[in-house]
Parts: sequence; C-alpha cells; structure tokens
Amino acid sequence: MTSLDKPTTPQDPSAPAAQDQNAVTQAALFDAFGGIRGTVETMLPGLLFVMIYTINKDVKLSAIAAGAVAVLLVIVRLLRKDTVKHAFSGVFGVGVGVAFALFTGSAKGFYLPGMIYGAGLGVAFTVSALVGFPLLGVVLGPVFRENLSWRTRNPGRKKAYTKASLAWGIIFLAKYAILFPLYWWGDATQLGWVLIALKLPPMVLAVYFTWVFLAKAPPPIDVIAEYEAEEAAEKARTAAARENRS
Repeated sequence: MTSLDKPTTPQDPSAPAAQDQNAVTQAALFDAFGGIRGTVETMLPGLLFVMIYTINKDVKLSAIAAGAVAVLLVIVRLLRKDTVKHAFSGVFGVGVGVAFALFTGSAKGFYLPGMIYGAGLGVAFTVSALVGFPLLGVVLGPVFRENLSWRTRNPGRKKAYTKASLAWGIIFLAKYAILFPLYWWGDATQLGWVLIALKLPPMVLAVYFTWVFLAKAPPPIDVIAEYEAEEAAEKARTAAARENRS
C-alpha cells in the first residue's frame, strides 16, 4: 500500500511525460471551467439582458428574455445529451438575477446576486490560500483523480494550488473593486456593459495562471487507480485463499 506521506518527484518540464501531463492539465482545465461553449452560454443571457435594456429600458422584458434564453440553452443540452452541469449552474444564477430584477423593478437587481457571489468567491479563494487549504485544489482534485491527496502526499501540487487560488482571489477582488462603485454610483446600462466587458478577460487570466502553476507542479497522484488496484489485489488474495481451503 502506498504511504500516505510519500511525495511525488517533480518531472523535467522538457521530458515527454511532462509534456503529456501539461496537455492533460490543459484539457482538464478546459473541461472543468466549461470551455468555449460553456463560456458563451454563461455570457449570452447577461448580454441579451443589457442589449434589450439599453434599447427600451424595460426591466421586465429584459429579465424574462434573459431567463428564457438560459432555460433554452439547458434544453438544447438535454436534447443533445451533453453535459449540463455548467448550463444548470448558469440558469440558476440567471434565475436568481431575474427574480431580483423583477422584485426590485431595477435593472441593477439583475446583476447584484452575481456580483455578491463573485466577490464572495474572491474572498474564499484568497482566504483558502492563506490558511493552506486552497479552494482550487478542492475543485480540481476530483478532475485530476487525485481528490485531496495533494494535501499530504504531493506538496508541490499543494503549493501550485495555493498560488493559483491566490491568483483567482486577487483577480476576482480586483474585478469587483471596479464593479461595485459602478453599482452604487453608475447607471444600470453602464454597469451592464462593463460587466459584459469584464466577464471573460479575468476568467481567462485566472485559468492561464492556474495552467502555468500546475504545469510546473508534479503530476497528480491517481488515488482512484490506487484504490482500484488495491481492490483488485484484495479480490485476488481472497480468491487464492478460497482455492487453498478447497
């Protein structure tokens, strides 16, 4: 059985295995954060809301249109039997924004829940990095089949996750340091377009930093494969013991 405290050995970044691991890391990050399609689906309802509101200043029509397109995107994914986790999270966020907008009668209400959530994520990423339990490792651990093994068995990856989580925290907090003053003192149209403009670049920057840090880190420990191997070995030992008794 593998020691719980045994760290992995970092690879030479120029080695073929390390290059393969970099490709795996890039693909895993692309999938974990939704890829191009997930990003478009996340942006489309908000873009539709601000476009309609800019034209006619009708909060109700803008909110209903945004909610309808979010639901439509989920239905399309269901019909195509695609992964719906990103679409469902998107429609939930849009749904809360629609509810706030309709309840308050203000276009700014559509944006407020997402802004609070994003700022909260920024605080969570930052605090988790500072206390040594980086949130990004919790999120990406299952994606890389390492779960939480990086905490005790792979200090190089823990360091990478810590740096990446801190980067996410700083980027998110900087983004909302721009947006909240606009929420308080700007008008709803300005806020909406700035939100759209800041939707993608901070995310791309955060994912890029994550890839850079993880690409230089040791490869993940596949604890799922370890468990399956131990389970197979246990079954083999049990079968051998039964044969010996018979």
